[in-house]
Amino acid sequence: MKPTKQELKDMAIKAIDDKREKIAALGDSIFVEPELGYKEYKTADKIKAVFSELGIPYRDKLALTGVTGSLKGSQHKARIAVMGELDALITTAHPYADPTTGAAHTCGHNCMIAALAGVAYALGGTEIMQHLDGDIELMAVPAEEFVEIAYRKSLIDEGKIKFAGGKQELIRLGEFDKVDMVIMQHNGFYENGKLACAAYSSTGFVGKLIRYIGRAAHAGASPHLGINALNAANLGLMAVSMQRETFQDKDSIRVHPVITKGGDLVNVVPDDVRIETYVRGNNIEAMRDAEMKVDRSFKAGSDAIGAQCIIETLPGYLPLVICNPLADLMYANEVQILGEENVIHTATPMKGSTDAGDLSYLIPLLHAGFGGLKGDMHSKDVTMVDKELAYIAAAKCLAMTAIDLLYDGAEAALSIKKDYKPGMTKEQYLKEWGKL
Repeated sequence: MKPTKQELKDMAIKAIDDKREKIAALGDSIFVEPELGYKEYKTADKIKAVFSELGIPYRDKLALTGVTGSLKGSQHKARIAVMGELDALITTAHPYADPTTGAAHTCGHNCMIAALAGVAYALGGTEIMQHLDGDIELMAVPAEEFVEIAYRKSLIDEGKIKFAGGKQELIRLGEFDKVDMVIMQHNGFYENGKLACAAYSSTGFVGKLIRYIGRAAHAGASPHLGINALNAANLGLMAVSMQRETFQDKDSIRVHPVITKGGDLVNVVPDDVRIETYVRGNNIEAMRDAEMKVDRSFKAGSDAIGAQCIIETLPGYLPLVICNPLADLMYANEVQILGEENVIHTATPMKGSTDAGDLSYLIPLLHAGFGGLKGDMHSKDVTMVDKELAYIAAAKCLAMTAIDLLYDGAEAALSIKKDYKPGMTKEQYLKEWGKL
């Protein structure tokens, strides 16, 4: 007799509990060996080892370092992706930062891969897939953190990638062409001491590389013969700041530049100054308006000093759109595992950004949230405080939601797919977003 949906969920929960130590060891191992985007070779090898242990066929080197393992159901009525992110970001002061690269897992991606491994043990190490009517792609994706912009631009110039973000590149490569929807989670902390949320939205952004070119001269003997690119940059930054009062609160505009090169020698008039920045917003129209003002401001600095200003714009990420039917399924499973008092359905919109937003314009996407971390995200203070929540509970809820979607003729997945209205087609996405 076919097991009930809850019986399959109980099997998944037990399988994850049985592998608790392995899942936690994987998450901890990734935490102490952080790697930056498009360089996550060791991390990719670690999830491949899990797939190999379970006999799950996989493909690797997708968008340079991505890996996807494939699970087949008894029928193939729908295909869902369960996703985790491979990369860290730069937080040089973190206790576990890589001493060479400055990489550290201060955004919880080690938890995401650990949870993905938990789903692999639950669904790939049991008979559960025999009773589901769709297929699952277990996707470990690279380069979610939009860092080292100049390095990623070099990869684009070399023809190794077309997009700076990993999911964007996988969209371009066709890895989601036959995927009906995506479920994933991210770790952090949530309002009012809650342990988890079923879904949250985020802002989008574009990335910018700004270069000021001046003319070098002796800073003491003949500064009048030079063109000070650093002065031009400072004026440009000041002009950007003067724009802030024109940004409306409802649009969540954020502009936060850093100078990555301020000159070469203290006694030489700076002739090559470089800035990286995002222009964030919670809707595309506001981002475009803010971007125009930012470009105009940076160029004003060069005009005043007589320097040259070169601005390169890279497609950042689109704002994330919540799929409420997917959130409803996740919420019910979070309540079962964590208790209703510890879960919120929809969190306050995140002011950060993720390339999951790009996918949410094309196919239904669930971006749930689990706690387990302490400290300000992206800072040296981030620590793991609850591995049971961050690794184990997250894995259970992802596996249970996958079962919900593919049980009984994949009815839930097919219904969500039918009702979903994409923000744009893949072709529109590559044409419009790719123009940048």
